[in-house]
Parts: sequence; C-alpha cells; structure tokens
Amino acid sequence: MTIAVTGATGQLGRLVVETLKTKSAPEGLVALARNPDKAADLGVPVRAFDYDAPETLAASLEGVETLLLISGSDIGRRVTQHAAVIEAAKAAGVKHIVYTSLLNAPNSTLGLALEHVETEKLLAASGIGHTVLRNGWYTENYTMGLPAALEHNALIGAAGDGRISSATRQDYAAAAAAVLLDTSLQGKTYELSGDDSYTLTDLAATLSAQAGRDIPYVNMTEPNYAAALTGAGLPAELAGFLAHCDVGASKGALFDEGTQLSTLIGRPTTPLASAVATAIG
Repeated sequence: MTIAVTGATGQLGRLVVETLKTKSAPEGLVALARNPDKAADLGVPVRAFDYDAPETLAASLEGVETLLLISGSDIGRRVTQHAAVIEAAKAAGVKHIVYTSLLNAPNSTLGLALEHVETEKLLAASGIGHTVLRNGWYTENYTMGLPAALEHNALIGAAGDGRISSATRQDYAAAAAAVLLDTSLQGKTYELSGDDSYTLTDLAATLSAQAGRDIPYVNMTEPNYAAALTGAGLPAELAGFLAHCDVGASKGALFDEGTQLSTLIGRPTTPLASAVATAIG
C-alpha cells in the first residue's frame, strides 16, 4: 500500500511522515510538498504538490492508494484548494482519503469551521472512501507564547474561563498514522481532543510552578489581544485569527470530553505540564 501525505514539510505533516517511517517501509510512503527541496531531509520519496496548481496534482498521486489531506493554511481559499485535491485523487484512482478537519466542525462557532464543513461535504460527494479526523486545538498554539510570558511576567489571552481540550501535534500525528495504516479504523469520523482540559489561568499556574515565580493570566478583549500579538511581531491576519479563536474558547468552542484521540493512539494524550516543560526548555 502506498500512502501519500500532503503538506509534508509543515509542522503536522513532518510529524506524520516521521511517525509512519517508524511503522512502515519508507518506499511505501510518499511526501507531497509545494517545495520538494524542503522535504529532501525526510528520507522518503518526494513529489511536487501545490494546491494552487490543480492541473499537476493527479500526476503526483499516481500509484497512491491512501492519501492524507492535511487542510491548507490559506484561510478563505481552502475549499477551492481541497476540491482540486479531491478531484485529482479521483482521477488518479486514490482509494481512500484521510482529512484533517476541525473539532465538532458542523456545530463549531469558530469562523474557520465553515471551510472544513464544506470540505467534508465534498468528500461525501466524491465517491472516494474517506475518514475525517476532526482535530481539536494544538497545545503548541498556546505554549509557543510561553517564552514571551516569562519575559513579560504575564500570560495574555482572550479565552476567559473557557476550558481547552488541546493535544500536541505529535498526538494528532500519531492518530493520523494509526488511521492511515489500519484499514479497520477507516471510513469513520473522529472527534479528537486531549484527555484533559484547562483554562488559561490553569496554564499560567502550570507555567508559574515550573518557572518558580508567579506568572498571572491577564484576560483581554479580542481587539486588544490581537493588537498585542501584532505588536509582538505576529502577522495581523494570524493575530486576528488567534484572538478570534480565543474568544471562541471562552464560549466552549475548544472543549471536548471525549477520549477518541487517546483511544486511537493507544496511550494518554500529552499532559499539559509536559508540553509546558518542552516549550520553556
């Protein structure tokens, strides 16, 4: 069986490829990347795969039986891009697509849910066997800001007391690899989230305990948080996206009580304290 992974040079894609390499022969694995040169270090065959060049995609999927379609990063353009990939998969004879969607996508209050819902509809209409991995929040979306919190003696956000059921990218990569390799797990929709949930106040307390000093959580309005992120050097679009999602978290959009992720990967999801320790070194 030949498995191909889109977005193989991205943060999630790389982890999926590395996980698959430990479980299957590299020659049965294909990395698909917009810039193949950036995938040269992956140690598996690489093919050019640009979501924005639909006429080239089918050739790159030749011989592929199972495809991991990692959702694109260009918010607002993803439905068109994903549609091109699905059409190319049909033309190339791909038998199964595994898609990374969003936790509770049909009922989510997050603005980015719509593109995932539309992609899920495209998959359902495609006639291709498919599995939907509705990934929850990445713990790294928060832990990447911890060095700045240490520098400024405050963790900022706009999530209020909302509970967040996140997991690490490695957790989600392990789930994707499990589904790609085990046909008995395919053909389903999974709601994937961390085993435990936390508030940003909890995150600040965990950080404080490991840093040995008090790092409080400071809740902000959505505009003020976006402005703070922009001031810290994030692109305005990304800052606005993160602020919007934080407000969504305050309303429960990032909370889930299921354990489908840990069941898939056969172990508990990565504890928050471990993720914090990794982030702050």
